[in-house]
Amino acid sequence: MNRFTDRTVVVTGGGGGIGTAVCTSFAEEGAKVAVLDRDESAALSTAHAITDAGGTAVAIGCDITERSSVDAGIARVNSELGAIDALVNNAGWDLFVPFVETQPEDWSRLIDINLIGALHMHHAVIPGMIENGGGRIVNVSSDAARVGSSGEAVYAACKAGMVALSKTLAREHSRHNITFNVVCPGPTDTALLATVTDAAANPEKLREAFRRSIPIGRLGQAEDLAGAILFFASDAASFVTGQVLSVSGGLTMAG
Repeated sequence: MNRFTDRTVVVTGGGGGIGTAVCTSFAEEGAKVAVLDRDESAALSTAHAITDAGGTAVAIGCDITERSSVDAGIARVNSELGAIDALVNNAGWDLFVPFVETQPEDWSRLIDINLIGALHMHHAVIPGMIENGGGRIVNVSSDAARVGSSGEAVYAACKAGMVALSKTLAREHSRHNITFNVVCPGPTDTALLATVTDAAANPEKLREAFRRSIPIGRLGQAEDLAGAILFFASDAASFVTGQVLSVSGGLTMAG
């Protein structure tokens, strides 16, 4: 199945975890993939794996918290891969600390990466999609945005903002044939989760607690998210916009 043949897809945070799985899945289905990551070497690793397998990808070092970096990255995508058909805002960062123990500088970093960065990406990409007759935008939020999560107050607030942003932009740009949908991971076995568990007094005990909290009985894998994201970016979801889907093994069951 090649649902994305000759389509250009941009993925932020593409250098690891969920981002790498998403980039690889798009490439396997024929997409030309722009792998954006603050860590350019990580982006290169993902892009090289794709091209070594016969796919098309470019690695772009991009700090989404800086508008000039975003503009330069999008200019490269348009120049090297063509007009953007789909954008996946996946980049994120978390700090697992009770709110009263955080500092304003922590809030700033969390907000810059998890919300301001996505604003920059939307603002840079949407005009081109309007000009080209449409597009798909998929935003990676979190189940923390839907039900809250102890130790993640500011992160959850940012991710809830991503949900509200997506619904609002879906209303504003439906007439432009641009859809906006949201995927919410639960606990997923990535480097980001490892930073949380490794900081615990008993890392394996915390991982086991995460596993026990999930009805399906295991942590999510990066590839679990890729399927949902590719669906929202595909023609099969052309009549779906402003929706939020949890991919969390049943941890969150929201109507």
